[in-house]
Amino acid sequence: MKESVVWFSLELAMKAKWEDIRVTISFSNIKITAAAALLSIAPISVMAEDWKFAIEEIPGSIMDAYAQEFKSRIEAATNGEVTVTVYPMGTLGTPTETVEQAADGIIQFTNVSIGNLGTIVPESQVFLLPYLLPSDPAAISNILSSSETIYGPLNDDFRQRGLEVMTMYSEGPQVWTTNREIRTPEDFDNFKMRVMVSPILLETYKNMGASPTPLPFGEVFGALQLGAVDGQVNPIPTIEEMKFYEVTSHLIWAGEQELVTTVVAGSDWFETLSPDRQQLVRDTMADMTGFIDGVVTDFNQQRLDIIKEAKPDIGLVVLTEEERDAFRERSTGTSAAYVDTVGARGQELLDALQAELSGN
Repeated sequence: MKESVVWFSLELAMKAKWEDIRVTISFSNIKITAAAALLSIAPISVMAEDWKFAIEEIPGSIMDAYAQEFKSRIEAATNGEVTVTVYPMGTLGTPTETVEQAADGIIQFTNVSIGNLGTIVPESQVFLLPYLLPSDPAAISNILSSSETIYGPLNDDFRQRGLEVMTMYSEGPQVWTTNREIRTPEDFDNFKMRVMVSPILLETYKNMGASPTPLPFGEVFGALQLGAVDGQVNPIPTIEEMKFYEVTSHLIWAGEQELVTTVVAGSDWFETLSPDRQQLVRDTMADMTGFIDGVVTDFNQQRLDIIKEAKPDIGLVVLTEEERDAFRERSTGTSAAYVDTVGARGQELLDALQAELSGN
């Protein structure tokens, strides 16, 4: 009887083993079939390239308009041999993570604001310095798109981190949303201004007379609403999208900063492209300068119109040049914070940019 039980158990075990083998074979067949299907269409797409382009903003934003236009132009110029897939905010991670992915060759391009490059390329933070750039939009566009300093020495600093600067552009002026009118540094007394966590921005608003208060972006609306901070700084499109105007009384154009953004590629990947492909990318982005300038102008005006319609009594304040000079004078020491952060290299870049901007 014991032998019958043993044999029966052995038979069951063999059947179970055979079922495992059959399942394995079945899955193998599926894999082989799938692979065969892919191989059958490979000759159609074997020459195609897909370039991944991550942005730190949502669909319908300025960055999205830029990326979609780049996609359209590249795909048309290559007759579909190259496709561009745009990944909006958060799809592939934080802005800093997408920059790291570009450096590692995981994606090809990313468009991020200068503030999000600080931990990777500290030298780029020169564009956070107040009153560095001119007030004329055309002059700003010219320096950001064609500066010898940006595309020479500064790009060398990017390359050391595995990145290639493809272009820079501004999304428009930074604007203060405040709970009272600010026209002089004295008006900033006992004023808590929310800023990003940046030594340069902390020093900027401290020098201008405010009490800089770092806060995560997601907490800004609530902090304004509860009076934990008295104001914040962002471009008009962000102010409208995040409804910051609903919990403040004034919009103030002080002219101290632009929201500068950078399109970077992975330098290792870029060097693998043929000279013709490299030139195509550079020419396409150079030709898009006028396009994005127009988008930025229209976008800022449209969003401001939405704010004015939603809150007709909001105070709109544009500081005069004389009023700006008072803040400009108070900001002269802020460059020391940049040099302290970056070192001697920072001073070299700052001097070179200032020479360009002064026409020397």
